Amino acid sequence: MKIIMTGGGSAGHVTPNLALVPKLKELGYEIEYIGSENGIERSIIEKEGIKYYPISTGKLRRYVNIKNLSDPFKVLKGIYDAAKIIKREKPNVIFSKGGFVSVPVVIGAYFNKIPVVAHESDMTPGLANKISLPYCTKICVTFPETLKHIKNGKGVLSGTPIRKELFEGSKIKALRICEFEGEKEILLAIGGSLGSKFINDLIRNNLDKLLYKYDILHVCGKNNLDDSLVNRKGYKQYEYVSEELKHFINASDIVVSRAGANVIFELLALNKPNILIPLSAKVSRGDQILNANSFKERNFSIVLEEEKTNNEIFMDSLRKLDSEKSKYIKTMKESGFKNGADIIVDTINKCSKR
Repeated sequence: MKIIMTGGGSAGHVTPNLALVPKLKELGYEIEYIGSENGIERSIIEKEGIKYYPISTGKLRRYVNIKNLSDPFKVLKGIYDAAKIIKREKPNVIFSKGGFVSVPVVIGAYFNKIPVVAHESDMTPGLANKISLPYCTKICVTFPETLKHIKNGKGVLSGTPIRKELFEGSKIKALRICEFEGEKEILLAIGGSLGSKFINDLIRNNLDKLLYKYDILHVCGKNNLDDSLVNRKGYKQYEYVSEELKHFINASDIVVSRAGANVIFELLALNKPNILIPLSAKVSRGDQILNANSFKERNFSIVLEEEKTNNEIFMDSLRKLDSEKSKYIKTMKESGFKNGADIIVDTINKCSKR
């Protein structure tokens, strides 16, 4: 049996696929991937030794941009590219994790009469999955609230897939990598694979106060390193981490993060007290705000609005979280959280064209 996976644009549209790979291999699936020529997904997938097919892609934008005139033609070429690859490779099923690269693949699968299983991480479907919905056989969702947006009985409540290796992280290895002495608590600040200037500024503006209590692991995004802080004791900054992330999350006592669905469910799975600062609705469709508020309502997280947060509010919230860590950990442990990988793989297997 063969499966072609797709998804790209950010690491959040790629890494969940890797959580499914071991289980799919156990079932005998040969795994291939269709993605963009230069997207982040290519390096992540090729590093895993999975055959990768690049196609033409055009970004799907909700705002006015001159590229909106040319990108539809790139999407059309991508559909042709994907349909041609799928016809040649003859997969039993396609799995889509979303992102703009997935749309041509899903439509290409439809033209070849190949079943498609998609996964939506956020509470409301993103634009790519909205476009793909008519061509999908099933759409697995993370939040129960999302099911009302999925019509025709296509919705499956699965939760989000969590990579097995995430549970294999080591605090000792994290301390060794960062050259921390292990005498302080560890604060992990992470703004997603693309970084967050707002979170970066909060950490660096309050660095002296933070370092009094914490050793700090700061994943700040590409081109966001601060050279003046390279040798600051107790502070380690990284543009992007891959293999190290499992160690960093496991070692952390508190996490400050954006509110992408993948990362917040990883924090829930590992019971990490956290402050979420979702991406502002001014520069997004507001999905992270919905994700964060869902976690706030369940007492998994403290949530701060970017527009209303300053240094004082951030530090006050951090002190509050620190004093109530045990309460948040208890609530997360009692959440009944389940790794979505099993349900998603079962759905893929049931939809696979034999």
